[in-house]
Amino acid sequence: MDPARDLADWPNSDLSRMIRVRPHDWHVQETGSGPVVLLIHGAGGSSHSYRDLIPLLAQRFRVVAVDLPGHGFTRLGTRHRSALDTMAQDLAALCSHEGWLPAAVVGHSAGAAVALRLALLQELRPRIVSLNPALEPFRGLAGLTFPVVARMVAMTPFIVDLALKQMATPERVSRLLRGTGSRLEPEGIALYARLFRDRDHVDGVMLMMAQWKLDGLLADLPHVDTPCLFLTGSNDATIPPVIAVDAARRMPRAEVQSLDDYGHLMHEEAPDVIAARIVDWLKSASNA
Repeated sequence: MDPARDLADWPNSDLSRMIRVRPHDWHVQETGSGPVVLLIHGAGGSSHSYRDLIPLLAQRFRVVAVDLPGHGFTRLGTRHRSALDTMAQDLAALCSHEGWLPAAVVGHSAGAAVALRLALLQELRPRIVSLNPALEPFRGLAGLTFPVVARMVAMTPFIVDLALKQMATPERVSRLLRGTGSRLEPEGIALYARLFRDRDHVDGVMLMMAQWKLDGLLADLPHVDTPCLFLTGSNDATIPPVIAVDAARRMPRAEVQSLDDYGHLMHEEAPDVIAARIVDWLKSASNA
């Protein structure tokens, strides 16, 4: 996504700025006052997925939403730092550069894994809110073949172009989003369609998929001793809610709350509901 071309009519663009912190050119949106709450989107998304959650949380917090490397408007400085650990390291460097000491980090799907890894890196351990967390490695035949295919895709430019053609139509994007168990408004579908038409964004997503490994984080879950809340949607057709339940059992200070009738993108379906859950839990965690 080109900031000069695409940012003007992007959600909350008045909150946007670009920050150069090696190795990436980061796109962030920042607003509000109070303790810092960092928002991390999932694979294939961008900070736009928090477009309605940002103003709600900004009533109580300093909210910082970031595009992950290669996603949205954040430009990759290298193609070799799209793995879970390196993304968390680079995000920690961004926070240090800007003087952000997050009191809490909210992560959606794969962004929840980044948030948990970030919690293990930060000197100040932030509280973690995970929305439908993607915390299960690929299993069986998919575990053997998917990483190989993703690497081939990431290293073969014409396959990225082929993927663009497959994803370019609004009908296909709408079908993909319905497959998450969520129902988005036309505006939300159109924003994802814009992302999926952008070659750099699709390339960045594939690089993340190619380098994605959860083994280290899963082994470290018992050491995440900061309070953690897992919010799951009962209609999530992408990540089974039991994944969060299993992860929480392995963590010393984690709890799970299930929300009926919402899918994988529940923070876009019901931002007011999610904001209320986050605020209430952070308030109770602070008093504990």
